[in-house]
Amino acid sequence: MDRVTPEARSRIMSLVTARHGRTTEKRLRALLIQRGIRGWKMDGRGLPGRPDFVFSLSKIAVFVDGCFWHGCKRCRKMSKSNVRFWSQKILLNARRDTRVSRRLRALSWGVLRIRECELKDPLRRPRLMARLEWRLQNKGKRG
Repeated sequence: MDRVTPEARSRIMSLVTARHGRTTEKRLRALLIQRGIRGWKMDGRGLPGRPDFVFSLSKIAVFVDGCFWHGCKRCRKMSKSNVRFWSQKILLNARRDTRVSRRLRALSWGVLRIRECELKDPLRRPRLMARLEWRLQNKGKRG
């Protein structure tokens, strides 16, 4: 049960911004720096979906998706309150992610979506970074 009114909760949630998440985007930024990967910038404002990281020369857009907000099937995190609302919200987020990825690919951009849980798990990070490096070397091709 929520301790605040629905109006207050709505106001609180509206203040949550989608820029530079503490545990996700900053963690990927640190990995990029640690691996010496260059040629990226944060916040692709001019592109559909505003990717979190943009590699302009390779034309690769990288999104760092939070497991809760994007419906990660591995984590299966779900709010226990207002389940109908959150299920619908996460479904709409997933559909938007698909639309944005298609629009970027139509503009000849490669798209890489990284889940929060991939960045948290130290055993999965090397594979994740190898995948990103491969995409950079192959100009955004999937593989």
